[in-house]
Amino acid sequence: MEEERVFTLDDAIESLGFGRFQCLILVYAGMSWMAEAMEMMLLSFVGPAVEQLWDLSPRQESTISSVVFAGMMIGAYSWGVLSDSKGRRIGFFATAVITFIAGFLSSFAPNYYALLFLRALVGIGLGGGPVVSSWFMEFVPAPNRGTLMVIFSVFWTLGSILEAILAWTIMPRLGWRWLLGVSSTPLLFLLIFYPLVPESPRYYAAKGDTASALAILKKMAAANKLELPQGRFVCSGDKHDEEGFAVLFSPPLLRSTILLWLVFFANAFTYYGLVLLASQLSSQQTRCKLASPARKNSPLLHSGDSKDPVFRDVLITSCAELPGLMIAAAMVDYYGRKVSMAVLFIFCGLFLSPLVSPQPEGVTTFLLFGARACIMGSFTILYVYAPEVYPTSSRTTGLGTANSFARIGGILCPLVAVALVRTCHHSLAIMLFTLVSAMAAALIFSFPIETKGRALTDVV
Repeated sequence: MEEERVFTLDDAIESLGFGRFQCLILVYAGMSWMAEAMEMMLLSFVGPAVEQLWDLSPRQESTISSVVFAGMMIGAYSWGVLSDSKGRRIGFFATAVITFIAGFLSSFAPNYYALLFLRALVGIGLGGGPVVSSWFMEFVPAPNRGTLMVIFSVFWTLGSILEAILAWTIMPRLGWRWLLGVSSTPLLFLLIFYPLVPESPRYYAAKGDTASALAILKKMAAANKLELPQGRFVCSGDKHDEEGFAVLFSPPLLRSTILLWLVFFANAFTYYGLVLLASQLSSQQTRCKLASPARKNSPLLHSGDSKDPVFRDVLITSCAELPGLMIAAAMVDYYGRKVSMAVLFIFCGLFLSPLVSPQPEGVTTFLLFGARACIMGSFTILYVYAPEVYPTSSRTTGLGTANSFARIGGILCPLVAVALVRTCHHSLAIMLFTLVSAMAAALIFSFPIETKGRALTDVV
């Protein structure tokens, strides 16, 4: 008797390759990623501007950044759990709505405390970023997944560059309120096209909904003008009975979970530290040399002058992410996830170490450029690696929870490290970032598995 032919979800996705359907998914998910980057880059510009307007203390200015990360810490876990239980579409629709409304209303904030509240809501919405990246990952075939996820991350860099250009163009003429309002518009376009967005077939397969998963696969095949494999489609949703948060602490995943939390913390602490340092280090070194007691005469705070070096430095270091992504794309599927991340962390520390002593402005910008390229490359590969570790039923929960620890790094960064720069303790701040980079590299080598070329799994 002839054995019945069957095919799995991985068989189908690999046979359909990366075609028109996945390109549309890439553009939609990438726009979401770009919008998140724009909201994050705002932190380099809004704080100094409102500090002048409302006569804020350095701690109050730092809190504007920290409340965003605090909101992201809450949102990252919450949206991950929601997306694993109710679907990816529900998760990123809710995040887009909250981020757009709160971001737009931020431009009308009447005072400091209203701005804090609205930016905290923006942070809660931005916490859904891992949902979008996991959703995109679940549509692409395993052999090229690392490279394609790096291409996806290009949208983040484009968002960072676009925000720097917008700040340079808008703030000297119209002010920070217009910058906040304009920066929220990409999310409006995402909401307009939301009805066309498909659910992840892996989500349906993990829930045992074979019919819905197959329907999505047929749409993919039609869009790519290809045929699904012959035979009956089977999915593995009935192979596991443990879902959600508990899976992260199961014996096979416990070590990976703890190490991922620590590395996400280190990566975010360093990445956002470099973002903020680009707008602070050169001008603060000059200020400290002059030992001027007049804080408000610092070049950092001159938000109304388009010749202010803060705009130029932020734009240049944001452009550093493009070569960082190119390096990550070249390494991730060739050398593997672990080695690539660790090497980039090491080089990030090497670029930072000369800044322990004050450097000329051009040298400072160059070294921050190199460090930013490396940390962006490592962060991108980490976003590839982490979802590959977890099964579909807990993928966004695992990535979201790890992202919560990243946001703790984001909260502490402006309150601790950048505050050291503002109080003229430059060497101590740079030593801290360098030490965190070295520790992260050591932790990465301790990851128990390498996921290069491995199919996404539906079971632990």
